[in-house]
Amino acid sequence: MNKIGQASITNISEALEFISVTAWKGSSLGLSRITELLELMGNPHKKLKFIHIAGTNGKGSTAAMLASILSEAGYKTGLHTSPYIHSFGEYMQINGTHISNLQVVELANELRECLCRMQDLPTQFEIVIALTFLYFYQQQCDIVVLEVGMGGRLDATNIINTPEVAVITSIGLDHTAELGGTYEKIASEKAGIIKSGGTAVCHPQIPSVEQVIRQKCDEQHTQVYFVSSADINFNSFSLEGQFFNYKNTENLSIPLLGEHQLYNAAVVLETIYASRKRNWHISDDALRNGLKKTVWPGRFEILMKSPVFILDGAHNPQSIHTASYNLNLLFPDKKIIFLFGVLEDKEYKQMIEILLPHASHFLTVTPDNPRALSSEDLASHIKSYGVSAIACKSMTEGVEAAVKMADKDDIICALGSLYMVATIRNYLLRPNN
Repeated sequence: MNKIGQASITNISEALEFISVTAWKGSSLGLSRITELLELMGNPHKKLKFIHIAGTNGKGSTAAMLASILSEAGYKTGLHTSPYIHSFGEYMQINGTHISNLQVVELANELRECLCRMQDLPTQFEIVIALTFLYFYQQQCDIVVLEVGMGGRLDATNIINTPEVAVITSIGLDHTAELGGTYEKIASEKAGIIKSGGTAVCHPQIPSVEQVIRQKCDEQHTQVYFVSSADINFNSFSLEGQFFNYKNTENLSIPLLGEHQLYNAAVVLETIYASRKRNWHISDDALRNGLKKTVWPGRFEILMKSPVFILDGAHNPQSIHTASYNLNLLFPDKKIIFLFGVLEDKEYKQMIEILLPHASHFLTVTPDNPRALSSEDLASHIKSYGVSAIACKSMTEGVEAAVKMADKDDIICALGSLYMVATIRNYLLRPNN
């Protein structure tokens, strides 16, 4: 027995400090620690049903839409996504309501007793996942929409049994050090959430990735449905949302902007169709209303309209390319003022090259993360391309500088890291701003 947590945890500050204590490992893939921890906790995950979502981009948006629909259909729906934007409670939501501070404290005390009996201590992410399973079990959720943290096969979330539906969103090159340096290797890791006798739904993929996923489904005797762009019938869009039909389901709308969100919505619809075949009762009205009511902050989100200020969590080359494509679609022939910050371990040079043709100005900031590249270093990299870039001392200074620089008809887009989102949203959406 180790000596963790001798005293009871009494408040949310102590609970969050305990959950994030430096004694836990950093990022470390594998299922042995989470298996032991959950056994000590009574295996709450084995008493829950899941929709499990892996992929490089679009996992969170897809999860948010699915959870909204299932809630609208009358199911008590748990939602786990990561990382959180504003508060720890976002990790554990039920029908849109975050876990309370008191409940976090109670769960942390239960966890502490189990951790005292472990020799190989879990990672922080594994602790969060264990708490998430325990909370959703205690609250008797009907269904849990569960986003993978990294990869799939060895991710802590993959401790679950065969999910109701395994969902694979768009696959790109990210976390290559952990998952492999090719699309096919990464796809193989993501496809690890596909289990025997289940159902899988997939975003359109490049042929070699689709082949990897189909082979995994064949091995696991799993029915798989791939979304086809031919089935998406786009109607119209505005800054308030998008309107479309999918197959025989008409008059659909989503508040999420960008062509990529139509593909994510199509993945959601196929997942709902697959769930119906597994006897989940979800009406077309619940489907439409759930899509319409989806809330997913910081993903191509309009925070101002004069000038237009867009906040997007794009943080790898694939999602940066998607953001730039959507900016050109919404604002053709307009140059963009980019408020840009990145983590040092991301492919930021490739991200810069994607944004360069669309930029009128770059303002650089340092995201709120120890792995962040400094705004000064990022500005130097951008200047090496012969382009002007201004390094800002803080994210709020960057926001103010961008708005001051812009005319009322200009476009500002803040992107590069999810760790920029909370500070920028809090600043621009505060009541007196």
